[in-house]
Amino acid sequence: MFLLSIAGCSPPPPAAGAMDVAALDMEARRLMSREGVEGLAVAVISDELIKHVRTYGRRSVERNLPLTPDTIMYGASLTKTAVAYLVLQLVDEGRLQLDAPITSLLPRPLSAYPDYADLAGDERWRALTPRILLNHTSGFANFRWLEPDQRLRFHYQPGTRYGYSGEGFYILQLVLEEALGQDLGKEMQARVFDRFGMARTSMSWRPDFSENLADGYGLDGRMEPHDERSTASAAGSMDTTIGDQARMWA
Repeated sequence: MFLLSIAGCSPPPPAAGAMDVAALDMEARRLMSREGVEGLAVAVISDELIKHVRTYGRRSVERNLPLTPDTIMYGASLTKTAVAYLVLQLVDEGRLQLDAPITSLLPRPLSAYPDYADLAGDERWRALTPRILLNHTSGFANFRWLEPDQRLRFHYQPGTRYGYSGEGFYILQLVLEEALGQDLGKEMQARVFDRFGMARTSMSWRPDFSENLADGYGLDGRMEPHDERSTASAAGSMDTTIGDQARMWA
């Protein structure tokens, strides 16, 4: 589990001094115990500086291996924020407009792509824009496989309501690949990870990650092996470390 504390936009308390590391340690361990968390990684960032990086617990219960700042962990939906950083670079370069309808970006209708055939006959997809996809107002469920029939559908008009959706980031990735001809994994590596010196972060699996890798654990405590993802996904395929995440967000 990752936890980033970013306080750069908040003024320090009147008598702010050295960080109370002991209090942070106590609270981290209390929360881990309460929630049944085996491993926790924490970074504290203030005034654009990394103030503190600390790990707690184990990366593998079965092998009794400690979690360290260099341990590879599944970044899950932290991926979305990193992808948003890439998208905003493209906007700054004039290669992408946040409010351009995807009808003007894709070479064919969204519903003409096999993965989006469920939307045939529902023209609301034409209202989708990169901004709407980024800010989770697409109108989709988080993932189609959460629907009773596992089919993709709109639950409301795009742009009118917030609803967290990985499906929106899948479409955003489609726009980057189809409209701009980009390889998401390579672009993220060059424009984000290399830029911030994130040597142990990737959008897909690297064999060298296996040397210091955190396993996952379900709510029932059972170990869930780390997936070796072969393709990049804007919705969540990033492998990373707490140290690399701190470097990115400082």
